Amino acid sequence: MDASSDTTMFPAEPATAESAAPDAGPTTSSDFADHIKRVRAHRAELRESVAAVDLALESPIAQGGAWRERVRAALAELAHDFDDHIAITESPGGIYDRATRSAPRLSGAVNRLLAEHRDFREQIHGYLAVLEHGGMVADLPAFREEVTALVGRLVRHRQIGGDLVYEAYNVDLGGSG
Repeated sequence: MDASSDTTMFPAEPATAESAAPDAGPTTSSDFADHIKRVRAHRAELRESVAAVDLALESPIAQGGAWRERVRAALAELAHDFDDHIAITESPGGIYDRATRSAPRLSGAVNRLLAEHRDFREQIHGYLAVLEHGGMVADLPAFREEVTALVGRLVRHRQIGGDLVYEAYNVDLGGSG
């Protein structure tokens, strides 16, 4: 079911002074449908960023500085897109906020995703800082293994987030974009 074409599944909520604030997130079914569109578009960007990091990690470490630069550039894009992911999913009136209000049984899953956000953000920015600030990576194969493991965890995070959105709203965010 495409949320952008069926706004009746999200009944309009009365706007309050708090919910009508510019950064309060979607307040009507139409606003929520637009929010879902933005989530889908952003989800595609995040998927591409994760794939770019994975692709950069696949290049030969023996390229030395070129490998480091390629991984750094991919991590920089991922850091930006992941920060955007946090902003869009954690916004007041957004996906996670509405999920916990409309389906309180999902609050545990939402809290786990929120905790993962903090951990992922710290890890992404930490790896990026090492590469941006000329930090020495004594063991490049171990560094690559750590970042590769992070990529796998990010893929699972997207899957779990998609499952949560489907369970809360019966909306398929789609796996391909």
